[in-house]
Amino acid sequence: MTAPKKPAGKKPAPAPKKPIAKAAAKPALKPAPTKAAPPVKAAGKSAPAKAVGSAKPVAPAKAVAPAKPGAVVKPVVPAKVEPPKLPPEKVPPRAQLIPKLHKALKAAYKPVPFDTARPLLDQVLVACCLENAPYDVAEKACARLRESAFDLNEIRVTTVAELAEILHDLPDPAHAALSLRRVLQSVFESTYNFSLDHAKKHSLAHGLKVLEGMHGVPPFVVAHVVSTALDGHMIPLDKGAVAALYVCGLTTRAEYDSGKVAGLERIIGKKSGVEFSSLLHQFGIEVLTNLHGNTVRKVVQAVNAAALKDRMPKRGDPLPAPTPPPPATDKESLKAAEAARNAAEEHRPAGPQAAARPVGKTPMPPAGSGPKKPGDGKSGPKPFVVKPNVGKPLTIKPQMAPPPEPAKPVPAAKKPTKPVAKQPEAKGDRHSADLSKRKPR
Repeated sequence: MTAPKKPAGKKPAPAPKKPIAKAAAKPALKPAPTKAAPPVKAAGKSAPAKAVGSAKPVAPAKAVAPAKPGAVVKPVVPAKVEPPKLPPEKVPPRAQLIPKLHKALKAAYKPVPFDTARPLLDQVLVACCLENAPYDVAEKACARLRESAFDLNEIRVTTVAELAEILHDLPDPAHAALSLRRVLQSVFESTYNFSLDHAKKHSLAHGLKVLEGMHGVPPFVVAHVVSTALDGHMIPLDKGAVAALYVCGLTTRAEYDSGKVAGLERIIGKKSGVEFSSLLHQFGIEVLTNLHGNTVRKVVQAVNAAALKDRMPKRGDPLPAPTPPPPATDKESLKAAEAARNAAEEHRPAGPQAAARPVGKTPMPPAGSGPKKPGDGKSGPKPFVVKPNVGKPLTIKPQMAPPPEPAKPVPAAKKPTKPVAKQPEAKGDRHSADLSKRKPR
């Protein structure tokens, strides 16, 4: 079959053109950020959606200008987050536990007598070596130090490093050497000799004031000398003694960190104070050197059995190191710290062994006090020049032989003289002589 022919003279109608969108004719714009569509309502007619092109363009964020060179940029300090305050730790019942400790220490150790017949300054020097050290080791170290030096003044001007080498058998030789030097320096500056016997001549309060007035003397040394030499009542506490009281559950953690335990003198009498101090010192050395030994465990078990679980660390672990409290920020504490720094600067020893003085502490002479320079005519500080001790030469004259003494003249022999015969006195003369001898009526 053939297709039907189209009628001639008629053209086919053109196809209808599709409408062209206006947006296609315009240049393409950058896509603007679109806002989130509002939620569609469940009922009612929905609002017609707005065209995308009709949304308002959002202004771009301003760029941060770079900092100018040399400008000071303040750092952003984060806000301080204060830790939560814990309730204060309860003070243990010391009045019941300290007598138990004294009884247990008597069974384990024997008190060591301290020689109080030597001068007071020697007892202070031995106490400096005794801190955290056994009695026999401290006595030997102090005796070796006295033998190695010519006198106490040589020890005063010796460096701390050299003294620490001599005191090598102590647990902390550097600390002991520094305490020794500070004691000798303070005594020499106050009395210009090496003697503290004047502290014994007055009351106990005067002796305590003299010891506390010496710069850099540890509190253990002051308490030990007062209790042994000055016949006072104080319990010396060093690092070992405080650790022993903490292990037995007699102190709080705050007292262990500060190294001060108040109220021991009220519980322990004066008669047994020296004995208790000696026993506690030996027990403290045992705690520092052999914490997990049988002796320490027996004493702690006898005093406070609950402290074995709460305070004793696991076998092989040491005691926690004490964390000193933060410095106070009140006005009185700041004044005390400033006074301590000034005292340390005032008592700083002179000589090559002294540390360098910090910047700003050495005053310079004022301008104009020195000689004028020939070049620019300006005056400056006079340079410090050490002049040698030049004096006039001494002329020693030779000793001359003494002149011979002249011979003494020999006295001539006296010629014998003949005795002169006495003439008989007259009667009248004899009578007058007798009357002159008589006493007047």
